[in-house]
Amino acid sequence: MYNKNVKRRKKLKVEIKLEENCSKTKVIIVTDKMTEEISQLLRCLANERSQELIGFDGENAELLDQTDIIRIYASNGKVYALTDRQEYALRMRLYEVEEKLNNASFVRISYSEIINIKKVKKFDLSLVGTIRVSLSNGDISYVSRRYVKKIKQTLGL
Repeated sequence: MYNKNVKRRKKLKVEIKLEENCSKTKVIIVTDKMTEEISQLLRCLANERSQELIGFDGENAELLDQTDIIRIYASNGKVYALTDRQEYALRMRLYEVEEKLNNASFVRISYSEIINIKKVKKFDLSLVGTIRVSLSNGDISYVSRRYVKKIKQTLGL
């Protein structure tokens, strides 16, 4: 006997399309509403590329959780990661760090800086040709003209 009061879980339908000329894998999710199952799937997909970074404080090395990082920037030929607790030196080039970062959370705003979008308090769009970014720790950064279009696309503006 069918009980219409019982909540039935939708089955996840998976479709894989193989194309010889495809150079990058693309995932498309089609759904009628956002559910916890879809959220879990997104987290799983985002974590595939996500990797821990090693930050150095003098001679001490520490594993940095990406969710703690506010921004990563290059200065005087070195790369630094800033967290709520402190600043760490990274022994990698900025483009190498960018490859390891979760691209759902991090975006490059200039040639020398990458920010964690989840650590942004506000974007000030009132300036002509650039965007002022207020970060959770009180720092202010600016999106260079070259990256303004990309940031606006990321934010859906």
